[in-house]
Amino acid sequence: MKREGWKVYVFWVVLAEAVGIVSGLLSREGIMVFPEIVEQPPLSPPAVVFPVVWSVLYALMGLGAARIWLSEPSSSRDRGLDLFVAQLVLNFFWTPIFFDLQAYGLALVWSLVLWSLVLWMILEYRKVDMIAAWSQVPYLIWSTFAVYLNAGVWASSR
Repeated sequence: MKREGWKVYVFWVVLAEAVGIVSGLLSREGIMVFPEIVEQPPLSPPAVVFPVVWSVLYALMGLGAARIWLSEPSSSRDRGLDLFVAQLVLNFFWTPIFFDLQAYGLALVWSLVLWSLVLWMILEYRKVDMIAAWSQVPYLIWSTFAVYLNAGVWASSR
């Protein structure tokens, strides 16, 4: 690791965690009433699981982005970082779309686009740093599960 590499890791992890925290805080009211107004699909975990899982995933996102940032400059590195930012923006806005607007169909399409960006990001990361790529696989798996949950909510709300 470069001499100042730890600062890069702290920056990217804090950035990713901050996005999740701010998005969650902005949608806190919608999140609180959600279980009361929506029939949840089978396999829905208890509400307490979500902040724990997302905290770990945001940390992994930040760690992966830091590894990419610290790698040798290349078009794949730049594309990987662009995809990181793009998926983080989509991730941020999914929460208010789903919980506050209760636009479950739009949120489903949004989550499919997000899933695609996460996969693309992993494929770009792979060209630069395998550890960074593999660190995003739990995010892709959880995003797949989130698409299932979103689709179940959308189907039951129709």
